[in-house]
Amino acid sequence: MYDVIVVGAGPAGASAALFTAKAGKRTLLIDSDKSITKKAWIENHYGVKEVTGPDLIETGIEQTKKFGAIVEKSAVTAVISNEKTVNVTTESSTYEARHVILATGILADIAEKSGIETVEGTEPRIKTVIKVDRDGKTNKPGVWAAGTCAGLSVHTIITAGHGAEVAINVISELNGERYVDHDILK
Repeated sequence: MYDVIVVGAGPAGASAALFTAKAGKRTLLIDSDKSITKKAWIENHYGVKEVTGPDLIETGIEQTKKFGAIVEKSAVTAVISNEKTVNVTTESSTYEARHVILATGILADIAEKSGIETVEGTEPRIKTVIKVDRDGKTNKPGVWAAGTCAGLSVHTIITAGHGAEVAINVISELNGERYVDHDILK
């Protein structure tokens, strides 16, 4: 069983998986390879002069792997929350985790199919988003959402930050105390 499964390896998902893996949580990152970031040219991401969307995604995935995340390329077909665990079904397998972070970008279809509450989106051309509380929790136990699918702006810097924020909240819940991740120059 995984501590955390992250669905989506765009900026929100890879950022979430990076934080959970770096915190020592057994992390699975599942990606369908359909992120809209793959079409982006980015010059407004703090700390990065310019980057293509595909390069940003690949760097994020490599960072998660550095800290031990397992990455699977597959489409998720269902997310079923039980009281203590969450099952994530892909085209070929079913995985179990204590927590799941949905970071599915502009798509909320998996959430809708799985009975996770959605609301009308406020961003241009984003019709539906996952309803979350201020910490990123959905109406299903153990299921969280981050980034654009949780109603945030589509900008990569914003979704990456929200993925990190939700991951910190998940790690804090797993640890039973507030988690902080600060590295110091070596």
